[in-house]
Amino acid sequence: MKLIEVKDLEKVYQDGEVKTPALQGVSFGIEKGEFVAIMGPSGSGKSTLLHILGFLDHSTKGEYRFEGKTINDYSKNELAQIRNKKMGFVFQMFNLLSRTTVLENVKLPLIYSDIKESLWNEISLKAIEQVGLSHRVNYETSQLSGGEKQRVAIARALVNEPSIIFADEPTGNLDSKSGGQIMEIIEALNDKGQTIILITHETYTAEYSQRIIKLRDGAIESDERVLERKHTHKDHFVK
Repeated sequence: MKLIEVKDLEKVYQDGEVKTPALQGVSFGIEKGEFVAIMGPSGSGKSTLLHILGFLDHSTKGEYRFEGKTINDYSKNELAQIRNKKMGFVFQMFNLLSRTTVLENVKLPLIYSDIKESLWNEISLKAIEQVGLSHRVNYETSQLSGGEKQRVAIARALVNEPSIIFADEPTGNLDSKSGGQIMEIIEALNDKGQTIILITHETYTAEYSQRIIKLRDGAIESDERVLERKHTHKDHFVK
């Protein structure tokens, strides 16, 4: 069974009489442990597809199965639980609480979990260590660089040991050095078996993945394996 199966997915936004198609006949599957990049120019449907895959939005037509079940098989509460427990999200804008420490930010998803509170610090510290930020645990996120903030966001996405991580333009607000460090962490996570879906418009970033799905005007233009993957210098991240 594939982790994700999408068949003939369509999404149409309607404003009065005006209908705007965002996705048209999109079909693909993703295996557990794959690292897939979804590429395309602005307006190609990348963000819409991410929102549907992350149970943040519904398709207009077609079928989306996550771990063998469709979105209609779950109640709203169950969908919220899946988003919190089985899906990790990393966004371009970091979405951190600025006057709160690194540790408190990373612990946030655990508040909505069924994990004992006595274990929260241990779990969060392990995730922070995985992204190389143990020396910043008690810093407020406002004191961090952009690259460090994105590492905090990745640690936060890891604490519930999700089935999949969605990374939406994770290097978009970073310089090339910091962006490379973020891709190093994401690549190392995938090497350990983590399923990754990377949303990007940059070919350079997409080539770290195993497979690139290109969207144009809401449809799949190509779906190909990456023959010559870029590799970072793995050293101190993700133990």
